[in-house]
Amino acid sequence: MEDRSSHKRALLDFLDQNIYKDEIKAMINHKRRRLIINISDLHSFQDFGPRILRNPSEYMQAFCDAATDTARSVDPKYLKEEEQVLVGFEGPFVSRRVTPRDLLSEFIGSMVCVQGIITKCSLVRPKVVKSVHFCPQTGSLTTREYRDITSNVGLPTGSVYPTRDENGHLLVTEYGLCNYKDHQTLSMQEVPENSAPGQLPRTVDVIVEDDLVDCCKPGDRVAIVGIYKALPGKSKGSVNGVFRTVLIANNVSLLNKEANAPIYSPEDLKNIKKIAERDDAFDLLGNSLAPSIYGHSWIKKAVVLLMLGGVEKNLKNGTHLRGDINMMMVGDPSVAKSQLLRAIMNIAPLAISTTGRGSSGVGLTAAVTSDQETGERRLEAGAMVLADRGVVCIDEFDKMNDQDRVAIHEVMEQQTVTIAKAGIHASLNARCSVVAAANPIYGTYDRSITPTKNIGLPDSLLSRFDLLFIVLDQMDPDIDRHISEHVLRMHRYRSATDGGEAAVEGREDNADADSSVFVKYNRMLHGRKTERGRKRDTLTIKFLKKYIHYAKHRIQPELTDEASEQIATAYAELRSASSTAKTGGTLPITARTLETVIRLSTAHAKLKLSRKVSKSDVEAALKVLNFAIYHKELTEMEEREQEREKELERKRRAECHSHRNDADDHTTADRDGSTTDAMEVDDHPPAEQATAELSLERIEAFNSAFREHMRYMDSITIDDLEKVVNTGGVPYSREEIMLLLQKLHDENKVMIADGKVHMVIS
Repeated sequence: MEDRSSHKRALLDFLDQNIYKDEIKAMINHKRRRLIINISDLHSFQDFGPRILRNPSEYMQAFCDAATDTARSVDPKYLKEEEQVLVGFEGPFVSRRVTPRDLLSEFIGSMVCVQGIITKCSLVRPKVVKSVHFCPQTGSLTTREYRDITSNVGLPTGSVYPTRDENGHLLVTEYGLCNYKDHQTLSMQEVPENSAPGQLPRTVDVIVEDDLVDCCKPGDRVAIVGIYKALPGKSKGSVNGVFRTVLIANNVSLLNKEANAPIYSPEDLKNIKKIAERDDAFDLLGNSLAPSIYGHSWIKKAVVLLMLGGVEKNLKNGTHLRGDINMMMVGDPSVAKSQLLRAIMNIAPLAISTTGRGSSGVGLTAAVTSDQETGERRLEAGAMVLADRGVVCIDEFDKMNDQDRVAIHEVMEQQTVTIAKAGIHASLNARCSVVAAANPIYGTYDRSITPTKNIGLPDSLLSRFDLLFIVLDQMDPDIDRHISEHVLRMHRYRSATDGGEAAVEGREDNADADSSVFVKYNRMLHGRKTERGRKRDTLTIKFLKKYIHYAKHRIQPELTDEASEQIATAYAELRSASSTAKTGGTLPITARTLETVIRLSTAHAKLKLSRKVSKSDVEAALKVLNFAIYHKELTEMEEREQEREKELERKRRAECHSHRNDADDHTTADRDGSTTDAMEVDDHPPAEQATAELSLERIEAFNSAFREHMRYMDSITIDDLEKVVNTGGVPYSREEIMLLLQKLHDENKVMIADGKVHMVIS
């Protein structure tokens, strides 16, 4: 008792400081009952900080008494006779800032700050503090106080109401005169993205009382300061030595979802802006996502847009328009669907992974469970609630039961989970993007039937997916060779840390770039370089995370008038095309598709760090959407335009051919520093006409196909070469091939003799 009074005197001196006088006045003005003390202020006052952290039970009641006295001196009418000011703590807990996994026996009896995510909440119940009993025979009143493990003063008392007094007279409880306090238990689990892989996530039970009840709900990320206590077992007689532990909270603070947000240096911001200004920023980000997976460039681009997301809108009339993009991949086995999900898990700041067979509907949304000890109903958050503001990856989506699949309908459009079970009515936020991967209904994709029959899912679910990609295992020798080379390179690659050669070349065209932005070129990891080098650019995972986080949270683009008109026109065209198409696309074209285009366009504007959604953003979004719906890159309109261009090209080629019969042969010279698409040639009209037809893309495509084929051979006939370069796209004529070979000959890369092309070894 003497200790308590001496501690109280010292703490009264502490609270007399101006800063806490102002805090107490603010507390009284806002009608609060809890004073929050910064632990660092206690460190500088008579070494109180370490003492309170090590042995808080000794000081908590003295602190409450001191705060109550100070509050009464400021405003005597503020507190009733038996009310007290409660004390909570905040500040730098350093080694005592832990997760439920780190909460070991060394912390029992001390004060800690535990960070995690709330998974369960019990109902708020009243807990008796003091009971008053009236004896009708004697007319006397008796009072009794109740203390348990949560109280900071005195020994715990029994929880049994007295029914008779010492003389055996009956007692009647006067409920109106009893004192109660609110009581609630929470269950806190470690944050999903930081939990150890392959291990069960650890949880800790938290007891909150008085003004702290209902300060958080399932799915919230919190930092709770409290005293870690051990509760004795309830078994009578023998005790096995294992105690249940709880955290008695004195302060609960909600953590921002961006607790794990990266820190941007000025150099990072400069690099982010530099990448955003590049014309190929979209392609670059797509290539940087999961470079170990060959191909799937459109799907990777779609994933980048998904992680950036659109802009969420909450209108004044209560309408909620989601900004998150949902995506689904359906396809043959072994096309890297699950690997793409793993890549999303690595890059997204918050991602939770589940499988269709391993999770039920309530496991994904929310469940009402019974507390083992009290038998009370409590609310337990599911995967989608825990992934609020993040991404949920669902693998084996086709293996889910229909009832479980229906459970996620509400989450995918309204982004809430509504529970009405066992007398609990609750609405929890689940603002997350859904990425699902599924196999077709027959195991492999049947090309003879429509996509809808292959997928085998109802339109009500499919229309909630913004993008649906059909991923096919194409049996093409060239594609198979590319994939096998890529996979073999992956298996042969050894990083310098693994004892491999650290022979990495610097990038040629961007040698001054920071190594933290681009992955250093390695032949085993990235394959052969292209001529221009840019196609092999890949961003590091660390920088990609920063870029996506910056673009997602700092940029909120607005729709412009011209973009709105273009979106409306494109939607009308998609609707009419879907009604006239014989086979139909993968997705039903509904009003949700219109919102999809808006979301994708906004995400592309974010990628370019633009404050306005422009026409180019809508075009990029439509390309992704067209590939998802029709599984091809060009729309019918573009195909018609391309046909017209081909016709014009044929006419020009015919005229050019007639000119060339009369013209002499001329050599072309590719001048250094040229920026024009067509090659610069001597001033002879026929040759100039011939080379002007070839665009930069066609020249690069020819060179790439030629080099790829000549990797393992020294020579090839011109007839065979014509077959090699004409495997896809617009075919090259014999004249174009000879012209391009002549260019390579002039650059001393090949030698042409007797109808054969020989590689020149430099």
